[in-house]
Amino acid sequence: MPVVEYLGRRQCIPIIYTRGTHYEVGFDVGRTFGAIIQNFLEIATNLNEEFLPAYNTSAGKKAYEDTLNCVKTNFPQYVQELEGIADGAKVPFHKLFLLHMDNIVVSATEKTPEVKPVGCSTICLNEPGQEILGHTEDALSEVLNHFYLVSAHIIEEKPQGRWGVKEERFTSLCYAGHLPGYTMSYNHHGLVFSINTLGARKLCPGKTPRHFITRALLTAENLMQAQKILRDPGVGAGDGCSINMTFLNQEGDRMFHNAEMGPVDNANESQLNIMTASPGEYLVHCNTYLRLRIPECQGLMQDSSISRLEAFGKYSAPKTKRDVINMLGDQSGSQYKVFQESGPQDIVKTIAVGIFDCIEKTWSVYADNPKKVEPSVVIPLVLKK
Repeated sequence: MPVVEYLGRRQCIPIIYTRGTHYEVGFDVGRTFGAIIQNFLEIATNLNEEFLPAYNTSAGKKAYEDTLNCVKTNFPQYVQELEGIADGAKVPFHKLFLLHMDNIVVSATEKTPEVKPVGCSTICLNEPGQEILGHTEDALSEVLNHFYLVSAHIIEEKPQGRWGVKEERFTSLCYAGHLPGYTMSYNHHGLVFSINTLGARKLCPGKTPRHFITRALLTAENLMQAQKILRDPGVGAGDGCSINMTFLNQEGDRMFHNAEMGPVDNANESQLNIMTASPGEYLVHCNTYLRLRIPECQGLMQDSSISRLEAFGKYSAPKTKRDVINMLGDQSGSQYKVFQESGPQDIVKTIAVGIFDCIEKTWSVYADNPKKVEPSVVIPLVLKK
């Protein structure tokens, strides 16, 4: 493995504005951030120590081909987008697709994937005058300084994929070489959402990886469409995650939703459980299933989630944006912190924090602890008229 140059935490969040077809948008992203993507592929421990060795087995190669064929059938436009990223960055496509398969390719070799304490913490606050979705983006330490924002307007001549979409417009925080949609994002229909990774024990090759389901979620116009995309009827998810979301254009009271999505279990659609926070309520979610009864990989991610939930439990119920910021910047845990940053030796770091203000219609993105610094950028949430 290459030696990782420790740059420290850079106060920098690159952003690209791009318009075109799926392939053209992907190519622009790859070309613009090629150096960051190439460097990330060199140092990504999961890719080089787990995914590629699994891919080089017969079982792993079959899982890869089955999963790729599934995605090509239902979401060919997102495969084209990923091909554009690979071509623009001059990196092998299969390495990027393996990142999107994640531990699915490892589980196909009958080897138990090592689930590190990666993940994120999300708080949805629904109080009068304070409608906030706050999110910490936690990742393996090598992801620090290897992410960027993509603001894209995608226009195709013909309807694309199983949901028949011709136009997409969104802004999303992306790990280097990854499709938009798997961290925190908003689209021009007013959907605001964040993702928490969940570690189901049984994963399913040949189904839709969560990265592609959340990429498709960027097209949703309302909760009904979002549920249909998450259920992925006829196929279903190959792995699981939690989605925290609200719709800025919805009629009536503000509602926040947390959807726990689980991999297919002897069926042809994702397992799904949705909980709603009405006015006067709030939601908290980390990286463990709280409602769906799905066997999970035990270990560091579970321990980290329990620690973060315990830290949140020491606070009074949040009432303001400042309360949410203080909770997401908490560093009281001895081993696992909500805002994870101790030093170069950390396996996991909080690489960014996002605060969506649904009343002001802004998205504040922090490259450091939000308790201590101002946001690096405040993005207006521009919606379709």
